[in-house]
Amino acid sequence: MSHYSPIVAALVTMLLTTLILISKFGKVIEDIPNERSLHDAPVPRIGGVAMMAGLLAGWALVLTSLMWWIVVPLIGLFVVSLMDDMHNLPVKQRLLAHLTAAAILVFGSGLFAQHGVIVALIILLFTVWMTNLYNFMDGSDGLAGGMALFGFSMYGFAALMSHDDTQAMLNFTIGAAALGFLYNNFHPAKVFMGDAGSIPLGFLAAGMGLWGWQQGHWAAWFPLLVFSPFIVDASVTLVKRKLRGARVTEAHREHYYQRLVQMGWSHRKVALTEYALMLGVGISALYALQDEFPWLVFSVWGGIYAALMLLLDAAWRRFERSQHAQG
Repeated sequence: MSHYSPIVAALVTMLLTTLILISKFGKVIEDIPNERSLHDAPVPRIGGVAMMAGLLAGWALVLTSLMWWIVVPLIGLFVVSLMDDMHNLPVKQRLLAHLTAAAILVFGSGLFAQHGVIVALIILLFTVWMTNLYNFMDGSDGLAGGMALFGFSMYGFAALMSHDDTQAMLNFTIGAAALGFLYNNFHPAKVFMGDAGSIPLGFLAAGMGLWGWQQGHWAAWFPLLVFSPFIVDASVTLVKRKLRGARVTEAHREHYYQRLVQMGWSHRKVALTEYALMLGVGISALYALQDEFPWLVFSVWGGIYAALMLLLDAAWRRFERSQHAQG
C-alpha cells in the first residue's frame, strides 16, 4: 500500500489546490506585493494548506512507519505558519516555534543521547536555519516547489539504494506533494505556498535528512549537498547583508534568484535553470553516496557556486550602473 503514497499526495494536493482557488477561501489569504516581491498583483497564498493535506494523506498510508518527533513538530509548524500567513505574527513568536520544533526533533530522535551536546546543538541550529532559509528562497514561481521535488526525491533514491523502501516512499511522498503543488505554481503561478508550506518543507529537509543519517542511509554531508542550491544562496546573501550592517529580518530582494528576475530573466527561465542545478547536485550526491566525505565533489561544486556568484555579482553591478544612467 505504501507505494501508492506519492500518487495520493500528488493528486490530493493538486485537486485541493484547484478547489481552494475556485472557492472563497482562495481570497482569504493573499500575497500582497511588497518590497521583497517579484510579482505585481495579489496571488492566493494557500498552496501550503493543500500541500500539507496531500502530504499527510499520503503518509496516512504508511502511518506505522512514521516517527512522532517528525510529525508532531511538523504539524505544529504548519499551524503556527498558517496563523502567520493570516495574521503576520511577530518574528519572536515565529522563531520560538522554529526553535521548539527543532528541539523536539533533536531530543525526540535520541540525537542528544547518542552524540552529545555539541552535535545536538549543531543539528538544532541547522534545523532552524533550514526551516527559515526555505522561506527566504520561496519568492519566485516554481522555485521552492521544485527544490522540494528534486531534494526529497534524492533522499528517496538514496534510501532505495540502501534497500529501505519505506523510507524512500516517505520522501517520495513529500516530493510528490510538491509536484502536485507545482501544477498551479509553475509560471505563471496561480497560487503560492505561503509560510504554511515553506516553513514545514524547510523543517522536513533537515528532519528527514537527520533521520536518514541516523539509519545509516547516508553521511551527514548528503543533505547539505542535495539542498545546496538553497543553502548557498540564502547563506551567502545573509552573510553579505550582515557584513553590510543590514537588518537580517528585513524583507529584501537580494537573493541571487531574485536579482536574476530583476535583471530580466523570466520566472520560468530562473526555475528551469535552478532545476538543472538541483538535478546536477542531486545526481553527484547519489554518485558519491558511499564516500565518507567526497572532497572532489564538494570542491567542484564549491568552484561552480563561486564562479556563478562572481558572474552574477558583476552582472548586477553592470545592471545597477545602467539603471542609474537611465535614471
